[in-house]
Amino acid sequence: MAKKRIVTATINGREEEFLCQPRQTLLEILRDTLSLTGAKEGCSNGNCGACTVLVDGRAVNTCMVLGVEAEGADIETIEGLAPGDGLDPIQEAFLGNAALQCGICTPGYIMAAKAFLDENPNPTEEEIRFAMAGNLCRCTGYDKIVRAIQEAAEKRAGQPASCQKETV
Repeated sequence: MAKKRIVTATINGREEEFLCQPRQTLLEILRDTLSLTGAKEGCSNGNCGACTVLVDGRAVNTCMVLGVEAEGADIETIEGLAPGDGLDPIQEAFLGNAALQCGICTPGYIMAAKAFLDENPNPTEEEIRFAMAGNLCRCTGYDKIVRAIQEAAEKRAGQPASCQKETV
């Protein structure tokens, strides 16, 4: 058995130090070691997006990243997204558009949407659908999720819906 390693990372704005075996995934560390259970284990092979968090601002499937690779990283999970006791505009939009049912995929979708909207604050519907292709939902269908992300983009930009780009 390989020796455990000490890893230091900033998680949701706090410096965290944890022990992990070289073979442990970041998902296992987040859920089992740090009790951050928002990221879900869906497929364990990077295909569903349920375990998506932001690592240094990029959406990452934590089932495909080793915990030791988090050394020095800035990690944001769904638990760190909302300011204080409120909700992030993306979370509000998911609730308001009923873009969730069982909740397994929701945290991953929200974190992937955050990374996408940080890069592209005024996306078209087509761009949203393309960007979210790495996340799967077996309950809601994708239209509600796309509408929620469109609404979140509008809220973040402070624009009325009529100012958003239309898909041709």
